[in-house]
Amino acid sequence: MPAVSPDSEPARSTAGPGLDSLDDHVHSPERDAHPAPMRDQRILVEAGELLRALAAPVRIAIVLQLRESERCVHELVDALGVAQPLISQHLRVLKSAGVVHGERHGREVVYRLVDEHLAHIVVDAAAHAEEISGVRSRGSAPRSIAPNARQETETA
Repeated sequence: MPAVSPDSEPARSTAGPGLDSLDDHVHSPERDAHPAPMRDQRILVEAGELLRALAAPVRIAIVLQLRESERCVHELVDALGVAQPLISQHLRVLKSAGVVHGERHGREVVYRLVDEHLAHIVVDAAAHAEEISGVRSRGSAPRSIAPNARQETETA
């Protein structure tokens, strides 16, 4: 994927006859078409890494659980119905991405969200998905968060 930088030129379309290209595009005079300020490349990369760490159903479910209260692994296993090794693997991904923090309490490690912003990202994404799925198929049965443990393990 090409790097995004504030001073890079927009890609020129190779559209065929009759199709719009960037050269032919004209903004409506009623619209304010000023580009949004560009973020630093490092920030965009870090945001992408964060979203990638959140991009698994089990990890989303973990964040939603931790939004309610801190939890240890066995509580997440019970709440989500997912095997302990898989929960632990997903927690490692979330921890390395700076999403969760674990604190040892005797023999258990209790996990909590590092920042409430992270819960907002997940809650908003889930709410959006619920809106869209409600539009697509009213009344369909919910799918498991880990339909294929092998697939989940490979994406972690």
